Amino acid sequence: MNLKERAKILKEDIPAIYYSLKDNQTPLLAKFIAGITLVYALSPIDLIPDFIPILGYLDDIIILPTLLALTIRLIPHDVFERCRIEAEGVWRSGKPKKWCYAIPIILIWLLIIWLIVY
Repeated sequence: MNLKERAKILKEDIPAIYYSLKDNQTPLLAKFIAGITLVYALSPIDLIPDFIPILGYLDDIIILPTLLALTIRLIPHDVFERCRIEAEGVWRSGKPKKWCYAIPIILIWLLIIWLIVY
């Protein structure tokens, strides 16, 4: 399996992570990491802007796949498989474009700016 195929599979796992977040059998730590992963994956704003050379693409290449893999590993296998089946075809209409997912990223940037100023 090449990198492009693996990235496509990970992209399709994002809705399954959402469904597993709502499942009662998902452990609390997995729900916490799943929430962070979903906000990061669905945010229209990157933590590291793409115009910054090299570092700008780190989030797309390293951070997001690492968060996805960690989240999937923390969710029990049977729960995740059930959620994966439930989430099939969710991306047909495209990725949701809601700015509310950007709020945590904006707050992180404001915190960084505040720390630099003070």
